[in-house]
Amino acid sequence: MPSLRDYRDRIKSVKSTKKITSAMKMVAASKLRKAQDQAEASQPYAEAMADMLSRVAANVVINESSSKLLAGTGSDQRHLLVVVTADRGLCGGFNANLVKKTISKVQELQAEGKDVTVVCVGRKGRDALKRGYSAMIQQSFVGLMGSSRVEYADASKVTDYVLEQFEAGNFDVCSLIYNEFVSVLTQKPQVSQLIPFALPEASEKTDSEEGEEEKAEEQTSPYDFEPEEERILEALLPRNLGVQIFRALLDSAAGEQAARMTAMDNATRNAGEMIDDLTLQYNRARQAYITKELIEIISGAEAV
Repeated sequence: MPSLRDYRDRIKSVKSTKKITSAMKMVAASKLRKAQDQAEASQPYAEAMADMLSRVAANVVINESSSKLLAGTGSDQRHLLVVVTADRGLCGGFNANLVKKTISKVQELQAEGKDVTVVCVGRKGRDALKRGYSAMIQQSFVGLMGSSRVEYADASKVTDYVLEQFEAGNFDVCSLIYNEFVSVLTQKPQVSQLIPFALPEASEKTDSEEGEEEKAEEQTSPYDFEPEEERILEALLPRNLGVQIFRALLDSAAGEQAARMTAMDNATRNAGEMIDDLTLQYNRARQAYITKELIEIISGAEAV
């Protein structure tokens, strides 16, 4: 049975831990506000960029002369996965869930006989994938989300590297794996194809003729483009790649702080419950010790 001193030491240790987790929760909450505002501000621009590219690409006939970022290389044998995780831990299952999603995607591609390479953005993803997939890691970027604000220049480093590898013919398909920031309590792992640019799938047709006519009108762009659509795509597709990677970095930064705030809140609550339990055990042990002392004193007095 632990002594009273052991109980006091454990209570003191848990109280110190509680102070640390409480402080980390407040720091994460303050950083979350800025990261959340930045992530939410970027979403309309990224969605508008993807929608505009879809409208332009819908009027283009894909052939051998089309941009490879749109048409692809004609093969899907070699896949590059860009995995965006955090540089730090203590944020619950934020990094672990994304690593599981990545491993699942890698195994799925390998089962189809594809060649897979990985670019890691974030220290935690790199360290986790090194344990079983170190041969697949082609490049890693660390410290891009370490500052209080993620800049577009940080995303440009990843974008430039991916474009260089694609122009060198080192892969055919590039996919982005990141945690989408849904809310403070929800960060959802997502897999998004970057190269070749994936057009949105057409929605299911209704049985009525009116519905079919409306959808046909929606798919036809009402705009005339100047210059030609092919030249517009050549300029916009590399920019879209940077925008989508930048959005993933922002979502990951906001999701990391949200997950850390939630994890530290749970840790603080658990520490409080443990302190209450240890205090109860300490009081019981102290009462038992006092009772024992009283019994010994009374027994000694009666013996005299």
